[in-house]
Amino acid sequence: MTLWQSFGDHVHDELVLLAPEGRYIPESFTRRRIDRGEYARRLIEAQRVRGRIYLTDGAVKSEQLTADGRHVQRADFDSWHLLAVDEDGDVRGCARYRHLTGKVGFDDLGVRDSWLARCAQWGLSLKAAVESEIVLARQRGMAFAEVGGWAIVPEKRYTTEALRIAMATYSLARILGGCVGVSTATERHRSSTILRRIGGRPLECGGTKLPPYYDPQYGCRMEVLRFDSSSPDASCRRWVEQLSERLAEVSVVAAREPAESHCAQSPRPMPAPWPSLPRLRWVTEARM
Repeated sequence: MTLWQSFGDHVHDELVLLAPEGRYIPESFTRRRIDRGEYARRLIEAQRVRGRIYLTDGAVKSEQLTADGRHVQRADFDSWHLLAVDEDGDVRGCARYRHLTGKVGFDDLGVRDSWLARCAQWGLSLKAAVESEIVLARQRGMAFAEVGGWAIVPEKRYTTEALRIAMATYSLARILGGCVGVSTATERHRSSTILRRIGGRPLECGGTKLPPYYDPQYGCRMEVLRFDSSSPDASCRRWVEQLSERLAEVSVVAAREPAESHCAQSPRPMPAPWPSLPRLRWVTEARM
């Protein structure tokens, strides 16, 4: 792994954040604004990109999408969305970050609907492992989080853009106060491998690691990984910190005034470019 040389990408996408409706937006975000129309348009576009990619991959069937091709999930409406947007304003990649505070249980999470949760052999172990992580988050005074909805257009896979979205999830979590969380990740396109490389780890129950599994609903092998926003992999820590600083400069769009903070009105702020990242050979080698 060569850490310190440039990836060599000539054009980087920009980042836009969609804030969950009515939720707290940290004052450190200097480009916050209320725009229900733009929020709806961006979310619809992300769902459409996700639907198109998942359909092509065979992860969903056409009847699981809306009439206009969107992949819609309940978690979309109470989550942050990280959108990689190109110079034409089109969404080229996305991820969903669900930051949960207060009383959280296994049944409140999307992972309860995973195929592993239904497995006679591993279902109870998954529930126990997730509940252990929820307790850990509570003991640390942190939120519990779920990350999902990760989708990247084919031409952006195995590039810094895919890596930035994953790292920016850690950075967003840190800005929001930190979290312990889980992510259900596919092995398709080496997604779970990338998440492992930046700090994702298998869940454990009683000292036994929960295994990858085949999910017939998505037609691929999956893993449920746990992560801690305070401890990304050492190879990525510097870049997570750098992204945390740059996230303060990106455009944050909310559908309505947050209940716990004043959202500054600014005249159509432009999203900030993402910083350069090192070459991580395992990203480009994932093509093979």
